[in-house]
Amino acid sequence: VEALCWAAGDRLFGAGLGGDITEYDLARLCLARSVDGCGGPIWSMAANGSGTQLAIGCEDGSVKLFQVVPGGIQFERNLDRRKGRILCLSWHPSDTHIAAGSIDALRVFDVSSGQTVQRIMVNYHVQKVKRECIVWSIAFLSSGTVVTSDSFGRVQFWDWERGTLLESHTVSTSAVLSLAVSEKEDSIIVGTSTGATYQFQLLPVKMGSLEKRWVRTKPFQHHTHDVRAVAHSSTALISGGLDAQLVIRPLMEKMQKKGYEAALRKFTFPHRRLVSCARKARLLLFQFSQHLELWRLGSTDETGKDGEVLPLCRMPEHLLQLKSKGPEHIYCSCVSPCGSWVAYSTASRFHLYRVQYEGGGVSIKKVPKVPKLLLPAYQLQFSSDSGSLFVASARGSVHVLQLLEPGGCKHLHTFRPPSGSPEAVYLLASSTDGHWLAAVSGDWAIHVYNLKGFKHHCMVPMYSCAVTALAIHPVTNNLVIAYSDQQLFEFGIPEKQYTAWSRMVQNCGLHKVWLERDSPITHITFNPKNPSHILLHDIYMFCVLDKSLPLPDNSALLMNQSTLKQLPETARQRQLHAFKICKKFQPLLFADLLDENCLVMVERPIMDIKTQLPPPIQQKKFGT
Repeated sequence: VEALCWAAGDRLFGAGLGGDITEYDLARLCLARSVDGCGGPIWSMAANGSGTQLAIGCEDGSVKLFQVVPGGIQFERNLDRRKGRILCLSWHPSDTHIAAGSIDALRVFDVSSGQTVQRIMVNYHVQKVKRECIVWSIAFLSSGTVVTSDSFGRVQFWDWERGTLLESHTVSTSAVLSLAVSEKEDSIIVGTSTGATYQFQLLPVKMGSLEKRWVRTKPFQHHTHDVRAVAHSSTALISGGLDAQLVIRPLMEKMQKKGYEAALRKFTFPHRRLVSCARKARLLLFQFSQHLELWRLGSTDETGKDGEVLPLCRMPEHLLQLKSKGPEHIYCSCVSPCGSWVAYSTASRFHLYRVQYEGGGVSIKKVPKVPKLLLPAYQLQFSSDSGSLFVASARGSVHVLQLLEPGGCKHLHTFRPPSGSPEAVYLLASSTDGHWLAAVSGDWAIHVYNLKGFKHHCMVPMYSCAVTALAIHPVTNNLVIAYSDQQLFEFGIPEKQYTAWSRMVQNCGLHKVWLERDSPITHITFNPKNPSHILLHDIYMFCVLDKSLPLPDNSALLMNQSTLKQLPETARQRQLHAFKICKKFQPLLFADLLDENCLVMVERPIMDIKTQLPPPIQQKKFGT
């Protein structure tokens, strides 16, 4: 995918080197339809201000217009074609002209006539240039100024009518790859191949002057590799890099108060579950893009003090690797608590396997004649007794499959929300006693179903943020929910209302440091031996939330447990509150309780990911 854009309000289109324009179904989280662009590989795409037309830039040098209509897009016409691939496009806010960037030049098209009305050589003022200049990104401002970023590390401002250069800023010794303009057109963010992002602001030449110029004001270095995508919201600068990080950098001058919105946020890992655990069998299933790996955890007979590494009496064992056939990526996967079943889904297929352990060997057999389900599946979860499999699918549906010995299954029921919501279900939680199932759909609605009577039980009151994790307590059957704004709720399923503890949390409020965290809670679990404990984690911390202790107020310190242990006993007693936080393990991909004395943690070091990336541009550093 080389380009993405929104059109007609909330319709998302993508295009790439395959030459197709694709529309995505955001409710079902899949492709809706594709149309051939008829110009070879597509390098760029942009929608006009009203969202009624799409322009694509192709390998053959053509710019093609498509009309956005209900149920798809229709080819409208070609604009004036010239030699050279079209790498970037931008509409004038009036929708009358389109600016296009290619190699060594930018062109401006008149939309009504389809003719080229201006052609500017971006290197005409530079003497003895031996290498070509690639215009990587372009923006057309309402004032008539065209902004370009290029492979020479420049951000340039052009008067398109006169074809003259207004300003030129060299921000990097390597390429400036991406560019985005604020809605008021008074601020610009650019991303470079060195991992740096820069902000430009339109400021008066002097105090009280009406004359304004573009000034580079803020440099940021949050990435290690190419910054391929940037966006400019009203309150933040957003950048995405080849280092697999999405960074949201708030503009502090736009913030009224400190809080979650004012925190620098970095997102490295997907929020979906990539690791699942078979507690009873002490197995872990790891999901990769096109294969699964099943591992047996090691064990030890030794005991020791906090922080000690214990010798293993049994080493971790790689049991099997299960490869997915075809080019499709694996959407979701799961292993049953007993370790005897493994399931996964791609965009078009659902697979269920029976795993058998014989002596020291492992055998796996595919379950034949799996029921036809509404695909793709977005979340899979086995019941605690390994007797059922829940399959979250499109249109709010959740399929219940009964697992049969020695290796079969049958479809029992399909749950659908009473509202008939078209949104796909992306999170599931089942109760240990097998009575309840909670499902979260893309419209953030949480529905609770009765598994014994196969009927809808209730709906949790709607909240204004997305659900990032949820789980049902094994003793009380209370549903604990974590939202993207770091709020926590506890909902009593049998009573169909929030618990007294949940109401107390909302009345007193959570600690400001907790609310300002930049990483969402991705998993929740419980310790059955201690019902007051809720175990939850994000990428950077693991937390035991003790409901029997008071919540900390904002004057208290929300400290890491290793720091807390260094304090005197009297000081520790003063810091006694509900949140017990451990930051020893990070980045934390998964954490779960195997039994009352054993907790399994899965880390994914960032450096392991970066070693698989192409090397970044080497920069000379002072003193080296």
